[in-house]
Amino acid sequence: MSADVRPIAASELPAWLTALNSGFLTPGAPTESDVAQRAAHSDLARMQGAFDKETGRCVATFRSFAQELTVPGGAAVASSAISNVAVLPTHRRQGLLTRMMEAELAAARARGDVLSTLIAAEYPIYGRYGYGAATVHAEWEVDVARTGLDRSRPAPVDGGRIDLVDAAEVRRVGPALHERMRASRHGMVDRDARWWSLKTGLEQMSHRPYREKMQAVYRDAAGEVAGLAVYQADDHWTDAKTPLNTVQVVDLLAATPAAERALWHFLCSIDWVLKVRTGNRAPDDLLPELLPDARAARPVSAADFLWVRVLDVVRALGARTYEVPGVLVLEVEDPTGPAAGRYRLDAGAGTCTRTGEPAGVRLDASALGSLYLGDASAVRLAALGRVAELEPGAVRLADAVFRTARRPWCPDVF
Repeated sequence: MSADVRPIAASELPAWLTALNSGFLTPGAPTESDVAQRAAHSDLARMQGAFDKETGRCVATFRSFAQELTVPGGAAVASSAISNVAVLPTHRRQGLLTRMMEAELAAARARGDVLSTLIAAEYPIYGRYGYGAATVHAEWEVDVARTGLDRSRPAPVDGGRIDLVDAAEVRRVGPALHERMRASRHGMVDRDARWWSLKTGLEQMSHRPYREKMQAVYRDAAGEVAGLAVYQADDHWTDAKTPLNTVQVVDLLAATPAAERALWHFLCSIDWVLKVRTGNRAPDDLLPELLPDARAARPVSAADFLWVRVLDVVRALGARTYEVPGVLVLEVEDPTGPAAGRYRLDAGAGTCTRTGEPAGVRLDASALGSLYLGDASAVRLAALGRVAELEPGAVRLADAVFRTARRPWCPDVF
């Protein structure tokens, strides 16, 4: 089989969405509303399709969009976010994804994007395109009866207060809170106005109907919004009228440890609730140790989440800060991409330049992506054969330089 790979035309959007649905195992033609929404909020020039030359059918999809990623130190770096990648099972293993990815990475580099990001549905695919797993997400299930919290006193003890609010209030206060938190937590990505509209039901998509949620806002003693929890609850009771309900946290933002403590205490104090599922949290989240009995929070999930691909090494390494000073010369291997070369990183000065100096560490673009946000260990990657030490001590220095005191966290799927 053979196929043409190219940006789609507006008239091809319904066929593109049909292929996307099939690729994600949700067969069916898109509604007129789906097509209209996608046309209104997507850049067709950044939506690629593969079209079978014999049938003309769209058999693969690919989309990118502009994104900002917070890196260590708080800078927001321009990234090309990849989403909606699908290849129909009839056209797998024909190089269609490779052709679409190569076109996107070239376009991203031409646009001046520093990075490319994605959430990988399958682990083995994206490393060969220079992406590295850069964050981990974790989830806990809290047995509220074991927490040791005084559930009769859920109000904050720091002079703050918690109020239940409606979706309109979330749209009003949520964006500013998220921006405040994003400025200090690397790994987070920006949320645009449409994100808030979709997540609060102001706008709905037919294939993903909105379900009404409950929302709680924490205000500190000065009245400033410092935390937000969005959650749902099921409705399970025994035949003896004993409640067995579980709260599922959809989103929890806390700009301060006090806000985080207050919101978790509140969620674990709701009547009729036996368990609280935390949703996507940072792997070093404060939650387990916020409870008098940390074992009440049982880990239920831990996996790779955000993947990063460095496009412009000089700008990427120059944009973030480093935990310790040191000078590293990195030899980056990137046979089909833009990151190849030798770079001198001065962590103390926060600068990166191309250099002809001898390299101390050799690694490929995927390993660099894993190191970039500070979560991966250079020493561990060396043990796995993904980083090579060319000068004694260089790998340990790289480990100390790149690692961060708090682990990166990306709360959003895209």
